[in-house]
Amino acid sequence: MHSDEQKVQAHGAQETESQQKIDLGYDTVAENDKVNRVRSIFNRVAKKYDVLNDLLSLGMHRLWKRYTIRQMGLTSGMKVLDIASGTCDLPIRMSRLTESENVTATDINAEMLTVGERRLRERHLKCRVVISDAEALPFADNTFDAVTVSFGIRNMTHKDRALREMYRVLRPGGRLYVLEFSQCQAWVRPFYDYYSFKFMPWIAGVIANDSGSYRYLAESIRMHPNQPTFAKLMKDEHFEDVKWKDLTFGICALHLGTKAK
Repeated sequence: MHSDEQKVQAHGAQETESQQKIDLGYDTVAENDKVNRVRSIFNRVAKKYDVLNDLLSLGMHRLWKRYTIRQMGLTSGMKVLDIASGTCDLPIRMSRLTESENVTATDINAEMLTVGERRLRERHLKCRVVISDAEALPFADNTFDAVTVSFGIRNMTHKDRALREMYRVLRPGGRLYVLEFSQCQAWVRPFYDYYSFKFMPWIAGVIANDSGSYRYLAESIRMHPNQPTFAKLMKDEHFEDVKWKDLTFGICALHLGTKAK
């Protein structure tokens, strides 16, 4: 029979253990293991990522990214940080509107960023490329006029810590733009679920011999907070004027927030 003190200790140990479990799609893994598992997934898909993005989104991801950049109102001299840059789609596009040396691309995944850096160099763009964890950005406070993250925040272990870091590195009055898959309208969901869980893994298996990674990506979308919940996360980290715009029936959403002046 445990004493009251032993019961408290046992309960505390169980609580700590439960806190160390976190979602990886529909699975749960040790908190410290998620980042390595996600890195492994993107290592596997890096070389085919752009081809599959175009194919599986029917080219829609390009339109969503163009919309995001239009909302930014980029002008010459603005300093921009793109987080979870992957193959650097956004940095390439942003460099057309501000000097490429003012654009910084970051990602925790070296394989993805290697592909992105090659694409930048092929276009003679001078964007800074940094391997970094979004939860511990290696930049000074109040550095950037704008911070972007597209289709990356749902894979982060601690979204609150990542948002806190984004807020920290923004200059007062700077804006955050988060483009991410979100909760689609109810009438779309049956078709979207079939597409996500049947067609996507099948075509990824045919093209990249890796259906499992794309099954995880579909699951990670369902585990990501819906639009109002994510907006609250941003507000909790002190972003002001938080709002979102649903794109393509809510399949994707752009969240915006401002750092107080």
